This record gives sequence, structure tokens and C-alpha cells, in this order.
Amino acid sequence: MKIAVIGSGYVGLVTGSCFAELGNEVVCVDIDEEKVAKLSAGQIPIYEPGLDEVVARGLERGRLRFSTSAAEAIRGAQVAFICVQTPSAADGSADLSRVEQVAADIASHADGYVVVITKSTVPVGTAGRVERIIREQLPVQVEFDVASNPEFLREGSAVFDFMHPDRIVIGTGSERAAGLLTDLYRPLGAPLIVTDTPTAELIKYASNTFLATKISFINAIANLCDAVGADVKDVALGMGYDSRIGLEFLKPGPGFGGSCFPKDSRALIALAAQHDYDFHLLRGVLEINDEQRRVIVRKLERQLGTLAGKTVAVWGIAFKPNTDDVRDSPALDIVEQLLAAGAIVRGYDPVVGENVYERLGITRTAGPMDAATDADAVVLLTEWNEFRWLDFHRLAEVMRSPVIVDARNLLDPPVLRQLGFRYEGVGRS
Repeated sequence: MKIAVIGSGYVGLVTGSCFAELGNEVVCVDIDEEKVAKLSAGQIPIYEPGLDEVVARGLERGRLRFSTSAAEAIRGAQVAFICVQTPSAADGSADLSRVEQVAADIASHADGYVVVITKSTVPVGTAGRVERIIREQLPVQVEFDVASNPEFLREGSAVFDFMHPDRIVIGTGSERAAGLLTDLYRPLGAPLIVTDTPTAELIKYASNTFLATKISFINAIANLCDAVGADVKDVALGMGYDSRIGLEFLKPGPGFGGSCFPKDSRALIALAAQHDYDFHLLRGVLEINDEQRRVIVRKLERQLGTLAGKTVAVWGIAFKPNTDDVRDSPALDIVEQLLAAGAIVRGYDPVVGENVYERLGITRTAGPMDAATDADAVVLLTEWNEFRWLDFHRLAEVMRSPVIVDARNLLDPPVLRQLGFRYEGVGRS
């Protein structure tokens, strides 16, 4: 099939390159000329394992192209994916201005039957909104359908997730569109859920906010474990073996971040409010998430007495390992709180770029040991594997005081305490 992907950000780039890997002809569009030039040369602007190889194969085989021209991509396309960003508006709702612009562009350039698909995370009713825009602005009579096909990609494993999905959700009222998309996804051999567009749009929000709820729940349990002297790792294990609950997302830490969970939670609260429903459960999830960042800072204060004038080494800036994404990363909030309390902060993350450190106003170091040298404490905020296998004998020697706050419960408390560290995890009293 010929596929147009409008928006070459995280979702669009993974979607377009993976469809090309499956043998389709794909044109990915972006308004940033410099970005398009780099992508056309195989230079990937994000850190995502395996993506550079998939893009390189698509370019080499001539199945994948990048362009600044929506017209070039849409003309002759059987499928057009809308993959532009939907950032939070001031009230927490999703800003759909970019989606609406793409819908207008598709209306201007469509020259034959095309299925227009919202791949971006959008509120209920967006597919209908896109359909109205296209129908109103079509200069000639062209057949089209609109569908919702939400993505469920995890940063750090997005290529694998695309090629091995748990399920594929298609929302459409058109049998023709459903048949075409079934053919498109057939090579993946995944369970296919075909439903109406409002349901498909809500499945995405419901999935993300349920996972966010699990994270906030286990963080609340971890804080209770700290208070009563229990071990949250064993609590989570005892819960997770229940098949109704499962082990995934029962790992306490400094709270969730990234481009999806915080934004989608706010958007679903706003959507509920528009329909006169107070989604107070989800508001509580966000309140716990915000509080969890302060919990980590209080652990440092408890160990150091005061943060003023103390040097703190921050291990990890990205919101999760195997990505350089810092959007809504807990580390950003925690660093800002440390600086506000008068601490001197040195940071290390294996993939996050210099511009993030400059924006935060902290020193970037060459490695975790450099960050910790002469530091009063280390706070581990992203569970990169390299932190697990450090020489902790040497770490104890280079630090001014052997204090570790392990916000991800990555390390082994008994081993560290035997080496003389004052160790605090989350819920591991």
C-alpha cells in the first residue's frame, strides 16, 4: 500500500518506518526542513533502540521517504495517518489545532479514496471532527473514510512493540475502511479489535490512565511500607502473582513521567468535566504522582539534615531507560527542588543531551563516578543498567559521605549497607 504519515515525531517516525519494513511504500511528512534533510540521510533525532536500522533499510530499499510536502505524500495514498502532537491546553484538555490543520491539508490534496486515521492520542469525538473538516473543505468529490487507530508504543521498545503488538484497535463505521486496515495489519498476526471511533479513542486513554493508576497505587503502598517497616518489593510480588492484578507497573519510584501518562490523565479529567463527571479517582492519581517527587527530596533531607550547600549527584535524567525523552520526567522536578533548597547538583545520564543540563542549570559529568566524586549524596532517578554494575567499593571511597537514595529500587540494600552506605530506597524499610 501507499501510506502517508503526517508528522515525523516519535509516533510518526516509528509508524512510518515500521510500515515500510513490512513492504509498504511510505512517505513521512514534517514541516521542519532541517529534520527532513537529516532523516533523509538516515540521521535519527531521537534515541530509540533499533529505529536507526529500520529507517536505514527503508531508505535503502526505496520504501521510505521523508518530505516537507503534504501534497506529495497524500496524492495517491490509500491510507493517511495523522501523527502530529496533541499537547495539553491550559485547562488540561488536548490541543487539536495541529490535527485540524492536517485534516484541512488532506482535504486539499486527496485525489482518490483514502482512509484518514488519527494515530495521535486524541479525545473522544476527534474522528468526527476530522471527518467534518475534510468534508467541508474538499474541493472536489473524493471518497474517504475516517478511522481511529491508537498507538500503544513504549519508548525504549517502540520498534518491538510495533512489530509484536498485544492488540490492534481500529475504530470506524466503514466496512471498507475496516477491511483495508485489516489487510494492512495482517502481517503482524495480532488480535484485532474493530469498534466505533469513540470507543477506540477512549481505549487509548483508558489504557494509559489505568497504568498510571497502578503506578500511583504502588507508590502510595511504598510510602505506607516506609511508615510501618514493610518491604514493598515483597508486597508487589505477593500482589502481582494474582492473575487478576499482574506484576507489570507495580514498581515504586519517583512517579511516572513521559509524553503520555501525565498528559493523557489531564486530558481524560478535562473530557470528563466537559460531560459533568468529576473523575476524582484520576485527580488523586496525579496528586500522588506530584507528591512522590517531594518524597524523594525528603529522603535526601532526612539523610543530610539540610540540602543547602550540599553536593548531590543525580544519576539519570530521562523519564525511563532506553530513551532520551525528558518530557515530564520526575528528575526535572526533583532537580529543581534540590536547587531551590540550595543544593549543588551534578548530573549524569548516558543519552540525554547537553541542552537539558543547560536548561536545568546543573553540571553535566562524563559518568556516574564523576558525578559522585566528593558528593554528599547520590540520588538514582532512572534505572539504567550501568548503575547496577558499578564498583561500589570505589564509589564509597570517592564520595564525601556515603549516602544513596535509590528512587528506583535498582540496587541491593544489604550489600550497600555492608559497604558502609546509608541507603534509602522507596518502601524498603
